[in-house]
This record gives sequence, structure tokens and C-alpha cells, in this order.
Amino acid sequence: MSRIPIGKTGLFAEDTGFGALPIQRISRAEAVRLLLRAYDGGVTYFDTARAYSDSEEKVGAAFRGMRDKIILATKTMARDAAGFRADLETSLRTLGTDYIDIYQFHNPPFCPVPGHPSGLWEAAQEALQQGKIRFISITNHRLDVARQAVESGLFATLQFPFSYLSTEKEISLVHDTLASGMGFICMKGLSGGLITSSAAACLWMKRFPGVMPIWGVQRDWELEEFLSYIKNPPEETPELNELIDNDRRQLIGEFCRGCGYCMPCPVGIEINTAARMSLLLRRAPSEANLGEKGQALMNKIDDCLGCRSCASKCPFGLDTPELLKRNLKDYREVLAGKELLPHNF
Repeated sequence: MSRIPIGKTGLFAEDTGFGALPIQRISRAEAVRLLLRAYDGGVTYFDTARAYSDSEEKVGAAFRGMRDKIILATKTMARDAAGFRADLETSLRTLGTDYIDIYQFHNPPFCPVPGHPSGLWEAAQEALQQGKIRFISITNHRLDVARQAVESGLFATLQFPFSYLSTEKEISLVHDTLASGMGFICMKGLSGGLITSSAAACLWMKRFPGVMPIWGVQRDWELEEFLSYIKNPPEETPELNELIDNDRRQLIGEFCRGCGYCMPCPVGIEINTAARMSLLLRRAPSEANLGEKGQALMNKIDDCLGCRSCASKCPFGLDTPELLKRNLKDYREVLAGKELLPHNF
């Protein structure tokens, strides 16, 4: 087993964390059982958010009476001090706790710093002094905001998307975050489903000591895979290294991560699926994606208004309308029986 420090917080946890976004899709009883199984398997770091519908409530139900045995992280999407305070009080109530270990600003479009008009930093300091939170942290999908957070020296941890499909800029961010003394919490370690080998994904994370990946799971078999790596971490093998190298050659680049921050689309395009369909087809050309439902989803791209609302909201700065067009072109070529070449997005 491999316990790691969470930055300079003084907190230590097994380097396999539980991302509680997916449990909003299952029943309370199923979620509680899954969370407790994760704890029994060695997981002690649990990450949720106010924005994840009833996820906090389910986490609270699972660990009632066990508060001192876990590290609890949650998030607020508030953009002002009043909203921050309201979210925090709701989270404390739904989680059934007096304090939150890691309280994170949830993907703000700016870096909350002292004196910012939002008043968010001051509200967080107030909560810290009151003992309602132990550490102030931040999550983001924007490289520039993440960089500002690291350079500010204000935050205990940074949560950011990271996988073996990450670019050199993102890898550099990881190194700089850890070097600064901040904890690095990794979300989207499977890159929104583009990575299909959990062993390869975990092996990559092991190359960055100090990184805490939080794996989003909602099924027993998914959890059991990740729990198995606690006692038996994946080992470097020619096969796994070749898989990682091949995936990086095929898939790395300016692709849609499927985060959904561009949604909703005014004409109903399911952007977070349609904008990465060609990559999904390269991974696994499933009947579901190529069937009647998949075709209807992709043909909806023809209705694009060119309003660029999606592009303006993309935290990765992608030209989303252009990406949709390229994915539709690739999709129709696959339907016509053509083979997709490695993408050059």
C-alpha cells in the first residue's frame, strides 16, 4: 500500500481516491454500499461537490460516525461571498459533519485571491478561522487559471484533469504544482472514457509521486479494479508501455475532454459526446455509436447556429464548432466504410 502526503497539509492518504460524481446516478443504498466497500478496500480520500446533485448526501450517509477515519473534500461553484457561505452551510448539513478537510473553489473562471471583487478568498478565510474548513483549495479546467493558482501560493491543493493523454504543458503543471508544495488532485484520469485500460492509467499516475488520482466509479467491477491496484500496483511491462505510447500517438492533442461546461447547446447538440465521437470510434466503433441513436445525435450538428456559445465556455479554449464539424465528417466517413487515420486535432 502506498500512502502519500497531500501537499503540505499534513494529511496522508492511500494514492487511490474516490471521485463521487458518478454516485449521483445510482440509488442511495447502492452508493452507500459502494462507498463503504471503497473504505474497506483501503480508500480514505473522498471527493464530492455541492453541484453533484445528491452526491454529498450519499457520502454523508455512508460515513456517519466515521468522520475521523476519512479525508473529505467537496466544492463550491459560488461566485460571491454570500453564495460561498450558503454552499458551505448546505454542504456541512448534507455531509453530516462540522468541518470539511479540503474545501475547493469549483472551476472558477478566475483565480480567487485576496481583494478580488467576488470576496471569495475572504469568505474562505472566515470559514477557515471558524473551523468549518481545514484547507482552502481550487479545481480548474483552464490551464491559465491553474497556473495562477500555483503561482499565488494561496491554495493547499489543485485539482486538474490529468492522464497519459495530457500534453507537455499539463505535465509541466503537475511538476510545478508538486514542487511548490501544493497537493495535486487528479481528475479525469481515464480521459472521459478514451482510456480503456485502468492498469495503464494507474501505471502512468505512479510515474508522478505525490499525485492523488480520484477515480469516478459507480459500478462494483470498476471499484474492484482500482482497489486491486492498492495492494498490487500495475508493473511496468512492454505491453502496458506500448499501449500508453500508442494511445498517446493516436489520441493526444486538442480534443474534447467531455467535461460538459459548454452545455447546454441552444439547438440541443450533445456537444460533450459529439465533439469527441471520432476519438470514441477510434477506440471502440460500437454499434450504439453507429446505430440509429448515434446517427441522430451526430446529424444534429447540422443544426449548429454558429453562435460560438460553446467555444466561449470551453475551459480548454477549443474551437468547438470546428471540432464538431470535423467529428461529423469523420463519423460519416466511418458510416461509408472508410477507415479513420490517427487524428491531427
